Amino acid sequence: MSCTIDKALADAKTLVERLRDHNDAAESLIEQTTALNKRVEAMKQYQEEIQELNEVTRHLPWSTLVMGIQHIRELQQETKELRTSLEEHQAALELIMSKYRQQFFFFLRRSLQHSKELQAHVDQITEVAAVMKKAIEIDQQQGCKEQELIFQLEQENKAGIKAPVTMPS
Repeated sequence: MSCTIDKALADAKTLVERLRDHNDAAESLIEQTTALNKRVEAMKQYQEEIQELNEVTRHLPWSTLVMGIQHIRELQQETKELRTSLEEHQAALELIMSKYRQQFFFFLRRSLQHSKELQAHVDQITEVAAVMKKAIEIDQQQGCKEQELIFQLEQENKAGIKAPVTMPS
């Protein structure tokens, strides 16, 4: 029984360590996602400022406008990549949290199952102990009776030896 309890405790410790690792990974992904989200917001603000600058720079030479447009396209591409990266991080985070929940519920169900099994073992041991206690009591009572009988027979035997034996003629 102690082997199964030790094994259950070792399994529980292992699962807790795994859950902590998953939790740390999830927190890391949340931090990365937050950083990416802030960066995307900064890009949006930057794009808005560029658009305002475009309104101001309508009167600039053609080459300057072309370079500005190229820069805007690069920024738009970078924004698109950042959004894709953010979506991937969010999907990964959702997957990790899903696995975390599955592991947690598996651990919870397993703990409940082990508790029921342990209780069944405790009940069986209690039942066996009660039967053994009763057997010991009966054995002790029987032993006392046997000792009394032996003592009586010895007394009778001693009394029989001391008494003169008369032989009928």
